[in-house]
Amino acid sequence: MSSSSFRRLPALNRFFPSPPLRARLWGIPVSHHLRTITTTPTPRNRESGNRVAIVTGAARGIGRAIALRLAQDGYSITASDLPALQPQLDSVVSEITSAGKTKAHAYLADVTSASQVDALVRSSADVLGPLDTMVANAGIAQVKPLLDLTPHEFQLMLEVNVAGVHYCFQAAAKQLISQQQQEPPQKDRQMIRGKLIAAASIVAFKPFALMGHYSASKWAVRGLTQAYAMELAGHKITANAYAPGIVDTNMWELIDEGLGAREGRAKGETIKKYSHDLIALGRTSVPEDVAGLVSFLGGPNSDYITGQTYVVDGGIIFT
Repeated sequence: MSSSSFRRLPALNRFFPSPPLRARLWGIPVSHHLRTITTTPTPRNRESGNRVAIVTGAARGIGRAIALRLAQDGYSITASDLPALQPQLDSVVSEITSAGKTKAHAYLADVTSASQVDALVRSSADVLGPLDTMVANAGIAQVKPLLDLTPHEFQLMLEVNVAGVHYCFQAAAKQLISQQQQEPPQKDRQMIRGKLIAAASIVAFKPFALMGHYSASKWAVRGLTQAYAMELAGHKITANAYAPGIVDTNMWELIDEGLGAREGRAKGETIKKYSHDLIALGRTSVPEDVAGLVSFLGGPNSDYITGQTYVVDGGIIFT
């Protein structure tokens, strides 16, 4: 097609306003318009034993399973949780170090405090070395009708589940960027430099009644993850989230009791009913199901994935 023919296609050109795109479609050479890109993926070249991950909410449940799984994958782990859970946190660290494969470090922090999260990231770097992955897993849940919520309850949910993720992502991203600035000039600039991973939920796709503020917080995590992915792509830092369903943890015991009390069911019956009625695969999830997904998101096979929230629920939500 000649350039004059190209100019006589206004009806099509308005759908393809970019000169390089129009040129490629109509076969006109305009190499001076095109920017240079690479199509060859560059794997992360850190030795597996030298990778470092921070996991918040690591004392029990999903966080504990994630810390143990990432340690099996070769990560050294900074495990963090609240002071009240120090015995459980120490147990996680002991289990990792006794395996003899990687190192582990316990650090007490409240994710609602930006200064404490900053100190967590600094401590991890000081003790274990450069950071590779942040898993912002810490979170809370509550069963209560929206009309009965107090301002404090609503604010606390957002502070832990949303601000907590933001503070973790922010502090980790600053650390990762600082590490990049200290790299030698010949370092491969296409290599993924770090990974941010957040705890969302299936309620980030479809809310649960009586858990409206919890659902809203997880929708926010999903959006925040996408925004971080967009802003940090230029630094070769990815951001993704995992969305568990009904998991046999302390949090779901709380949800089971709360929903059961309102719906007239004994303790343990609500989680059984929901698992039977909602889960296609027919069983309640265990923390290790979620940890397997986080292992993928923290590994090299997910290097070209960013801004996504992956559902791991046995078939409740279909996206």
